Amino acid sequence: MTSAQRLPGLEAFSDADKDRLIHQLWQDLQAERARSAALEQRAVQIEDGAAAATAEPRPLLAELQRYGTDKRRPPRTATSEVATKLGRNLGFLRSRAVISAILVGGVVLALDQGIGWYQRHQLEQKRAADLRLAHAAYAGLFVELVNVTYEPDQKSYRLTMAMKNLQPEQPIYVMLAPVRVFEQVGLAWKEVPARAPTGQSTRVVKLTDRVTYETLFEPNLKDWTELMPGYMHIRFENNRLISQRSDPDGDIIERTDRHYVYLKPHGADNEAIRRRMKYAGEPPVYIPMPAH
Repeated sequence: MTSAQRLPGLEAFSDADKDRLIHQLWQDLQAERARSAALEQRAVQIEDGAAAATAEPRPLLAELQRYGTDKRRPPRTATSEVATKLGRNLGFLRSRAVISAILVGGVVLALDQGIGWYQRHQLEQKRAADLRLAHAAYAGLFVELVNVTYEPDQKSYRLTMAMKNLQPEQPIYVMLAPVRVFEQVGLAWKEVPARAPTGQSTRVVKLTDRVTYETLFEPNLKDWTELMPGYMHIRFENNRLISQRSDPDGDIIERTDRHYVYLKPHGADNEAIRRRMKYAGEPPVYIPMPAH
């Protein structure tokens, strides 16, 4: 607000000045009210004229409006036609890409499930085959020590062992290795010479029933341990490779059997052994012991 528009200080006015000021303000208020009423009247007239023009359009204007509001589509330009075709092609290509992606995904999923099923099937088949082989090699195969006798050379022994297939309707193939023989010296086991009578190192046997095999060995150690009076402590160890096929391809299982005996030396004093053991008859060449 400028200095000309500021309200003068009323404390300097006389009563007559104040009356004149009030009279002037009243006149200004009346003038502003008249101006406002005139403006409102003009606005009403303008609105009425517009409504009349809308209700009863002039003939020329009506014709122009009728032709101007034609519902026909505007002429299609080359650009709009290209855009329409391009959009249609893009939609077609997009739909083909989506369908192809779905088909490829379905094929990949089916292949993955098929491979997974095949792998699980193979693992189950292998597990079942391993169980059958383990059963045949352990529960289905009985191994026993049959006899140990002196050899005529007065230093060697002949071991006879047997193995029997308890399920003869299901043959098994056994690769026999020479039996290893150990003699106890102190707290240790020391291997002594052993061989097959025929000199054959290994052989494969098709086992349908019972088979016996022999081993010659010589416990030649001087300081052997005497756990039983007058007897050596001997361990026989036999390793076998077993399969249910004659031409195995990884389907092989290994089985190791150990047998323990007390073995009477060549030329032993039977009378001394009877006294020490309080044995009634002639002391046997060997006394079998359980595995330990």
